[in-house]
Amino acid sequence: MEGVLSLGAAATPRVAIPTAPSNRHIIKFPSSGRSLQMPGSLMADRIDCIRAQKSESKDGSAKLSPVTESVENALEIKEWEVGMFQDEIAATQGINIRRRPPTGPPLHYVGPFEFRIENEGNTPRNILEEIIWHKDMEVSQRKERRPLSALKKALENAPPTRDFAGALRASYLRTGLPGLIAEVKKASPSRGILRENFNPVEIAQAYEKGGAACLSVLTDEKYFQGSFENLEAIRKAGVKCPLLCKEFIVDVWQIYYARIKGADAVLLIAAVLPDLDIRYMIKICKMLGLTALIEVHDEREMDRVLRIEGVELIGINNRDLGTFKFDISNTKKLLEGKRGEMIRKKDIIVVGESGLFTPADVAYVQECGVKAVLVGESLVKKSDPGKGIAELFGKDISV
Repeated sequence: MEGVLSLGAAATPRVAIPTAPSNRHIIKFPSSGRSLQMPGSLMADRIDCIRAQKSESKDGSAKLSPVTESVENALEIKEWEVGMFQDEIAATQGINIRRRPPTGPPLHYVGPFEFRIENEGNTPRNILEEIIWHKDMEVSQRKERRPLSALKKALENAPPTRDFAGALRASYLRTGLPGLIAEVKKASPSRGILRENFNPVEIAQAYEKGGAACLSVLTDEKYFQGSFENLEAIRKAGVKCPLLCKEFIVDVWQIYYARIKGADAVLLIAAVLPDLDIRYMIKICKMLGLTALIEVHDEREMDRVLRIEGVELIGINNRDLGTFKFDISNTKKLLEGKRGEMIRKKDIIVVGESGLFTPADVAYVQECGVKAVLVGESLVKKSDPGKGIAELFGKDISV
């Protein structure tokens, strides 16, 4: 009997090993037309740990046994082809952000994939792509140290989630102004250090006192000098505002990790994630009690997201991801006509992001149909971030 793994166009581009016993497994890749056959005993023998099954030579270098090496080669080919298949899907949806640097096929690869390396080689096309490449490697390393199975066990001790979308709706009803998601943010690639005297808990408490409905906490370390420890510290400090984990998510592992660190919501970026990934991640979020904020930047991304079931929050980022410049008229463009009608029909909360510094900016996006705003830079740079909220809205919105 054979176990068959197939990556079809209608399936999420992931490989799962069937649990039913079989004598051999055939891994099929429709995109390339290739199949790989492996003995069932080898496939079942903790494939996820094969790279750790190495013996060391006298000089300390890693040395694979012949049997393990053959399986290792097959896995490298499989991973490369899955990566190519993911890129094919993303390209059909207008996604220009590559998940990882372009590389040639593995040494033992023999197949019909037409492989091309762009002229720029391993150079990221823009800052977002650079961040994603680094994040892909970072998450892989984190998963090796703490696998998903360990995170699932840790869920038992995770704090209960709060209603992120509900908090934004309540704030809008209370103030008549867009609900504020105030961002705890130390630095950014475009602006550098935003606040030298950075205490995430004190900033979060000031935001809450100033009338913020929810908080966004940057967790990326390399580019934004944030951390999951900041998120956890704010949650443990007793801040009642629901928390958005502001992370560049490329893997479900990050969603589970955000949940056990105290997040109530996570950010999913349409410029990075294909539709299948977004659908899958929304389901995982609902299962974990998390709210998903789906971020879009242009009409095509908005149209993609509006076709996905289960979307509650859509963030419109007014920042150009290539240049990091912003234009708040982007919000108006994406909410005009049929798109705006569909959003109202589905009762989706639209969040305005980036480029909001004054009461006039907030009034402009509210007029466009925005019911929440995510603001970081213009608040965190203030000596008193809480008072900065009153300046942003032109009045005191604290409870």
